[in-house]
Amino acid sequence: MGFYEREGFFGLIIPEKFGGHGFTANAHSAIVAKLASRCGPLATTVMVPNSLGPAELLMHYGTDEQKNHYLPRLARGEEMPCFALTEPNAGSDAGGMQSYGEVYKDNDGKLYLKLNWDKRYITLASISTVIGLAFKLQDPENLLGKGEYPGITAALVPSDTKGVELGKRHDPLGVPFHNCPTRGKDVVVPVDAIIGGKDGAGNGWRMLMESLAVGRGISLPAQSVGGARTATRAIGAYTAIRKQFGLNIGKFEGIEEPMARIGGYTYLMDAARGYICGALDQGAKPAVVTAIAKYNFTELGREIINDTMDILGGAGISRGPRNIAAHSYIASPIAITVEGANILTRTLMIFGQGAITKPSICTEGNPGIDE
Repeated sequence: MGFYEREGFFGLIIPEKFGGHGFTANAHSAIVAKLASRCGPLATTVMVPNSLGPAELLMHYGTDEQKNHYLPRLARGEEMPCFALTEPNAGSDAGGMQSYGEVYKDNDGKLYLKLNWDKRYITLASISTVIGLAFKLQDPENLLGKGEYPGITAALVPSDTKGVELGKRHDPLGVPFHNCPTRGKDVVVPVDAIIGGKDGAGNGWRMLMESLAVGRGISLPAQSVGGARTATRAIGAYTAIRKQFGLNIGKFEGIEEPMARIGGYTYLMDAARGYICGALDQGAKPAVVTAIAKYNFTELGREIINDTMDILGGAGISRGPRNIAAHSYIASPIAITVEGANILTRTLMIFGQGAITKPSICTEGNPGIDE
């Protein structure tokens, strides 16, 4: 067993009774930020099992049997999860997914699902043992009592099930985190594979919308903060040592300006990180506020790395073991794109959802952040 499995890095959010750490959102965020300050792919690998995926969904919606089976295995790293949502024709428009499952009764009298899907850009899919799958459920004979089309549903599918294909790895800008497409052809699983069992049929959209706050409010902001802290420290040291025209370059007004942005944005982001995590730790599930966080943290992170590269000059564009900025610069569009591309996050999630959300009422114990 590797260090990260042994120390429980994949069970940060899983309750202690299931073998996890049961950390708060703030602690979870602090750990991801620290990892991101050292290695982006490592932070991503730890983020996904602790963000939107089987563990998060099981904790909130799973049956007791599902929790008892999967959560201890996920906490120990014996199961590696992924969550399959994005498709070739359904990205930010997740409701446009074409993957589907059909309920039927087999000769043994039990209910099963026959699943067909085509997903891509699925982080950790290439090493996954269990797939959290989002699909549109059909029930032609109304065997579940929820009508012929219960709606979007989430289920757990072991990756070694017959008919499951894990495709060739994607190459996300040369950043070596595990990511690949997955497809399923007539994959049969018991109806109890639905997260929450039969009662969970058709509740997938609600699960997704409530749980996405974790990725948008914790994981990506924490990753951005970790990178920002690293940039602040590195640029402070570099500008004190590097000299031109007989002066430390940190004394040049043209360098002071981007340095001020780097330091100021880092302070702002860390403060906002604590604020958002405080709301999540109080039980809020602020979909709009976390979308605002995801958008602004990743955009500010991109500005910080751009300024960092400008200050480093030749030291930034020459790759090597002493260049700590180049990989972050190359990878910055990834954070902009995932968990809802920022252009659509801004227009649909922030403005769109915000426009139709009822104003929150501040009461004791409620900071007013929860819509």
